[in-house]
Amino acid sequence: MNREQSRRFAIACLAAGAVVLVDQATKAAALSGLRQDERIPLLGDLLGLQLAFNPGAILSLGAGFTGLLTLLGIGAVILLIVAAARARTGWWAVGIGLILGGAIGNLIDRLFSPPGFGVGHVTDFLAYGTLFIGNLADVALGAGAIVLGLNIWIRHRRARTNTADAGVAGGPSPAAGSAVSGS
Repeated sequence: MNREQSRRFAIACLAAGAVVLVDQATKAAALSGLRQDERIPLLGDLLGLQLAFNPGAILSLGAGFTGLLTLLGIGAVILLIVAAARARTGWWAVGIGLILGGAIGNLIDRLFSPPGFGVGHVTDFLAYGTLFIGNLADVALGAGAIVLGLNIWIRHRRARTNTADAGVAGGPSPAAGSAVSGS
């Protein structure tokens, strides 16, 4: 790993570490200060605080397969560490780091929370109306996906602009009647 790759890997690790620390601290606060049967409104009915324990994935999907979700989480963390080591830009490293931190934050719950090792329920406390209850690890997963998506979109636009600029400055235009690909 060269110096630039090491820098990007460090960025990903710092982002992941920050997410894990904030996620676990807020979950500890939720466990000590919130209840499952009471919602504290933050933005009316749109956003509130309410304690919940999720044995499944997003929207409680796979609730009967908590052990399998734990194994998938471990695999995802390993793949994300490899992706962080291979990040080609600083923004890509940030996006991967946010996703890695969110995955680790929820994996910690699956490994060490009740009802038991490897089948623990994820602690959730951010109530989004009546849709679902999540946590800051989930927010980091979404934010990381947005960063990666924006990165891909920006790179694609730059590549198209550079290709178009090269075509304008690079030489003669296509002959009349020739086929030109638009993609």
